[in-house]
Amino acid sequence: MSTYRHFEDFTPGDIIDLGSRSVTRDEIIAFASEFDPQPFHLSEEAGKASLLGGLAASGWHTASIFMRLLVDGLLGQAAGQGAPGIDKLMWRRPVYADDTLSAKAEVLTSRPLRSKPGLGVVSFRFTVTNQRGDVVMTLENPILFACRETAK
Repeated sequence: MSTYRHFEDFTPGDIIDLGSRSVTRDEIIAFASEFDPQPFHLSEEAGKASLLGGLAASGWHTASIFMRLLVDGLLGQAAGQGAPGIDKLMWRRPVYADDTLSAKAEVLTSRPLRSKPGLGVVSFRFTVTNQRGDVVMTLENPILFACRETAK
């Protein structure tokens, strides 16, 4: 099988490593300043005074880092055609400066679309962990992929 994936290349139970990326204090503050300016994402002192226990990345920042890992680790080498949405997204633990996040994809189901010949839908469970192996985020969602025969 080539490394470029089509619908037929996904089998329930497959696990795909999406890689990893470290998070810096400056990135946490820059993202929060622009998109989620809550005090515990902007200052160490406010973070320590919160339930988070320290300066922590916005959940949306964590989701954005995951999206980059997904594109680099899978979608950039696949016949992806978009996604109809996210079924479930959960932030399990805070992400702190100097954490290294790793992501993996587990194929849950796959089926051809009757309404759109040449496309199939693959449902995934994605798990994001920190360097200690703690789960920081999970999400489940379907992604559409072109079938190999129609991509020729």
